[in-house]
Amino acid sequence: MRMIVNVDVPELVPAIEFYTAALGFELTRRLDDDVAELKNGAALIYLLEKPAGSTPSQHVADRRGYTRHWTPVHFDIVVDDLSQAAERATRAGATRESGCLEWRGSKCITFSDPFGHGFCLIEFEGDTYA
Repeated sequence: MRMIVNVDVPELVPAIEFYTAALGFELTRRLDDDVAELKNGAALIYLLEKPAGSTPSQHVADRRGYTRHWTPVHFDIVVDDLSQAAERATRAGATRESGCLEWRGSKCITFSDPFGHGFCLIEFEGDTYA
């Protein structure tokens, strides 16, 4: 099985700039004018340009909004040096939302991107949680 992550954004170019600068993704290709494929190691994400206020599905009454919002699904980026990665993310425009939390051999800091999506940077002592 492979898993990819799609991230809705209001404008593609600023989103590409953020994800490459903040999290080290590399733009691998553009698909049409409104989709970008980015890769970092085995992680593959697609940035999808979707206008604010548009409907995400005919079965959902909500509209897309790009202010800070909560969602039950977010992604975590595993890093070798949490302090360095946190500094890089904030320099690129991420908002730091927590202090460093330590749990079961991990250190984690929560952030949001400039488009309102939450994400975490995590550093493990080993390969994963103890």
